[in-house]
Amino acid sequence: MTGAGAGRFVLVDGGGGAVPLHVVVEGRGPVVVLSAGLAMAWFDWDPVVAPLVAAGRTVVRFDRPGHGLSGPAAEPPTAAGEARRIAGLLDALGAGGSSAGPERPLPSGPVTVVGHSIAGFHAEAFARLHPERTAALVLLDGSVEERPRTAVPAALRTAAAGLLGRAVTAAGLPAALGPAARRRAVRASRTGGGDPAARDLVRRCYRTGRVWRGALLENSRYPDMAAEVLALRAAHPLTAPATVLAGHDGSSGRGALRWLARQAELADRLGARFEVAEPAGHLVMLDRPDQVARAVLTAGEPRRGQRLA
Repeated sequence: MTGAGAGRFVLVDGGGGAVPLHVVVEGRGPVVVLSAGLAMAWFDWDPVVAPLVAAGRTVVRFDRPGHGLSGPAAEPPTAAGEARRIAGLLDALGAGGSSAGPERPLPSGPVTVVGHSIAGFHAEAFARLHPERTAALVLLDGSVEERPRTAVPAALRTAAAGLLGRAVTAAGLPAALGPAARRRAVRASRTGGGDPAARDLVRRCYRTGRVWRGALLENSRYPDMAAEVLALRAAHPLTAPATVLAGHDGSSGRGALRWLARQAELADRLGARFEVAEPAGHLVMLDRPDQVARAVLTAGEPRRGQRLA
């Protein structure tokens, strides 16, 4: 499996109008949906896809608006909007039994949805808002905000992100520094090496202002999405089995241990299975792909004493 695999584009609305999403579908069997973290792309799941496909899964990975090869973000994202985008993507791919194009439709039935980092908010929102479509939820080193701060108005943060995005694009920074910045960020987020992505794909995505603007816009709404998920937890019970898989670099530093504690608290709040991938940085799918695949494959298994919340 490679990130250069045969992708396609489908129009999907997550609120604010339809955006062409880049999506890659591989394999056969029950469906697994993979959504990566801020500023990441479809090819960052490459090491995980092969074991999932080998185990008999249909793997759907896509780029959110302003990420990877997808169209630019039209509106600031919301957790509910991104949940709706996942549902719309599944519909467009024929998860209900009919495909919008000549491609083979996805198998019908509930799906396992996997969210990494900030996409954990989106995956959890999908599981809560679409329980009938969710077989299992996996949060991969997912974002955690116990008391999100939204003191600065969202509109002001969004406007600032837009201004900054336009400024860096006008200055030519994406073309000059984008691929190198991506490489450095990946190295800093791993314990086991550099960026394995093909250089031509990195250049194709990260030399564009579209990706920088998309990441800035999504990041500007981070606290709002965190607060939104907290509200969803109070109003929409989680009925699907869940797994929280946290990355740990193996150190005994205060920050690393505090992060593990917060991930464990999240798992307890969700009534989820808690697992630790070690050694691993934030990009767990690159450092421990086989463990990530096992967590996904076993996420739907019944567990004694499971408490859903």
